[in-house]
Amino acid sequence: MENVVSKISIVMPIYNAQRFLSQTIDSVLSQSYSDFELIMIDDCSTDNSLEILREYEQKDSRVLVFRNDKNRGVSFTRNFGVKKAKSDYIAFIDSDDMWTADKLEKQINLINKYPDIAVCYTGSGFVDTNSIKSEFVFYVPEEVSFKKLLKQNVISCSSALVKKEWLLKFPMAHDDMHEDFATWLSILKHGGKAKGINEPLLIYRVDRNSKSGNKFKSMAMTYRVYKFMGLNVFQRAYYMIFYTISGIRKHGSI
Repeated sequence: MENVVSKISIVMPIYNAQRFLSQTIDSVLSQSYSDFELIMIDDCSTDNSLEILREYEQKDSRVLVFRNDKNRGVSFTRNFGVKKAKSDYIAFIDSDDMWTADKLEKQINLINKYPDIAVCYTGSGFVDTNSIKSEFVFYVPEEVSFKKLLKQNVISCSSALVKKEWLLKFPMAHDDMHEDFATWLSILKHGGKAKGINEPLLIYRVDRNSKSGNKFKSMAMTYRVYKFMGLNVFQRAYYMIFYTISGIRKHGSI
């Protein structure tokens, strides 16, 4: 049977990311599967991020660099990257995360085996802002449904490999919520399937000051996702209980 996936487009939004940017880019360029384009969009950084991007663009023909006309936020920037992508499958990575060298290869093998997958995600390992590795590993189920995903978002954005057609139907919406979570829920709600690889192929960098690292801010943003998805107030309260419990277990272990 002919392989479903050939070339991949990788979308990376960047804003004032100079501290970890080279580590992130190097982890992408050193993938065992090398047939990809790396689309990096600078969201009007005020540090040296753009200069770093330009250096990589000159060294590697797979690297494409764009810059927003003004600071637009992560949702707009990811959606812009999706529209620029030439491939049918899109991988996302944030500018401070990293991948193991076999991440894309293992995801491609899974999608070629199950070509009806809309989203392929992986487990995660963790490092802090000093690059100290945590012993905690976030394990993921082999598949997840819409209702199960409502209870806990097991799809880390930097682990996701997604069919472009689904991302065009359900682009990331607002930065005042977990925009990627809303997109995954929308895809699953409308018939898309998601399968996971239960290995820490993503190395997620934990920043306690980020919107996902701040637990109270993260709770508010998750509540907005439930509202965005059309859940009534009782449904929101019900799923927030599961979210809170899983969040305490996860963040208490990192």
